[in-house]
Amino acid sequence: MLAWGDEPVLEEAVEAVLASEGVDVDVVLVDNGCTTDAVDRLRSHERIIVVDPGKNTGFAGGCNLGARHAQGEVLAFINGDAIVAPQALARLAAVAREDGVGLASGSLRLYDEPETMNSAGNPVHFTGLSWAGGLGEPALEHAERREVASATGAATAVLAARFAELGGFCEPMFAYCEDTELSLRAWQRGWRVVYVPDAVVLHRYEFSRNDRKFYLLERNRLFLLLTLFERRTLVVLAPALLGLELAMFAVAVLQGWGRQKVSGWRWLWRHRKEVRARRAVVQAERTVSDAAIVGLLTGDFAPGDSTGLGAPAPMRAGSRIYWMFARRLLLAASSGPALGGDLRGSRL
Repeated sequence: MLAWGDEPVLEEAVEAVLASEGVDVDVVLVDNGCTTDAVDRLRSHERIIVVDPGKNTGFAGGCNLGARHAQGEVLAFINGDAIVAPQALARLAAVAREDGVGLASGSLRLYDEPETMNSAGNPVHFTGLSWAGGLGEPALEHAERREVASATGAATAVLAARFAELGGFCEPMFAYCEDTELSLRAWQRGWRVVYVPDAVVLHRYEFSRNDRKFYLLERNRLFLLLTLFERRTLVVLAPALLGLELAMFAVAVLQGWGRQKVSGWRWLWRHRKEVRARRAVVQAERTVSDAAIVGLLTGDFAPGDSTGLGAPAPMRAGSRIYWMFARRLLLAASSGPALGGDLRGSRL
């Protein structure tokens, strides 16, 4: 668990984890810059290890740091503003232990509306965009276990050995998109990402907008594409990716974060050697091709009305049509079996 900022329900979140049933739990709490005395009040607890990195290590770095201090067979990453139900961690751990499972993702509900979804696993667009799946929908509509493109970083479990094999979260990303990146790398290794509907977690979710967030979201989306996708995939998607870049830049200028968008491009250029090195490692470690996992991705963009984001209907239709033909090209390059071909949300 990470602590950053004021963390108004951190103590409630930690106590909920410690009260978990059906599993032995210890908490590693990484103080990434908590601005209240909540962490200090938790230090004396015998089942809590507090780690002080001395700086904000970001979500990715903080989770990796916490994992290095953990002793359990299963790691659970739970947000400091997320309240787990008594059986949630046991159910996540049980699924994480199953053969072939990479990540187990919880049923994230809104803190003030426990019967309303925050995330039932996160869809991933072929351009790298991702969002909270099922946001604002009744939890009863997401009561079945299924495979998803991406776990939600707010409540995810993984075998410690498997997390180590994956190399943990991608630390250069710092924050945002790192759960998507880890999930897709799990799929590339042939490991499934599973949504666990009875692992209920209440999340004090608030969709925030600020220039720093937009900078990281866009920079990290491009970092993900450049390191995870095969060269053939990038060629096939190049027209759509270029079109989206132009559209996103126009939106950024209109909304006042154009400088942050440009800063993302500059960061990628300045760190191009690091990007190439990361790409070489990821591509060397994968065991399945992009053609085998195209069923994970969606051609639609539907983050939900409550986010204030979206695309005009013609643009969404064009995206779906483009992805239909792009998928055919990618599938034609491979005769191997496809993974995640029937994922909800991955259809046109």
